[in-house]
Amino acid sequence: MNVRRHRRTLLVGAAVAAVLAGTTGAAVAESAPSPAATPTGDGAQALCKRAPKIDRRIQRALDRLNAGADKRGSIARLQQRVDNAKSAGHSEIATYLQDRLTFRKSLVTTLRQRQQDLADVRTWCKDNDGGAS
Repeated sequence: MNVRRHRRTLLVGAAVAAVLAGTTGAAVAESAPSPAATPTGDGAQALCKRAPKIDRRIQRALDRLNAGADKRGSIARLQQRVDNAKSAGHSEIATYLQDRLTFRKSLVTTLRQRQQDLADVRTWCKDNDGGAS
């Protein structure tokens, strides 16, 4: 009786697989993506809508970077880690952390520039009906 059940399960499974294999090819052919369409606009309306969220995200990142040594992700904390590595004589670790610190400091400049650019975008959005025109 157990063999009969296994045989029946195997046959039903094979039948289902055959049906799926037959329809999968057609479904794939029908749902094949069309050639990439070129953008029809510049996305101004979506950017105007997301500007407040983007501004909050940039401000949170700047607050974290400029926080004290007790805050993870801050420049001060990473500087403390560089100093600790140097005082412990771990020159390879200090070099690696110093490179991360250099990048993190440059990130502040980049984020401040984005913040200024976003302020210009918000002004444009206000003057142009939220980018709808």
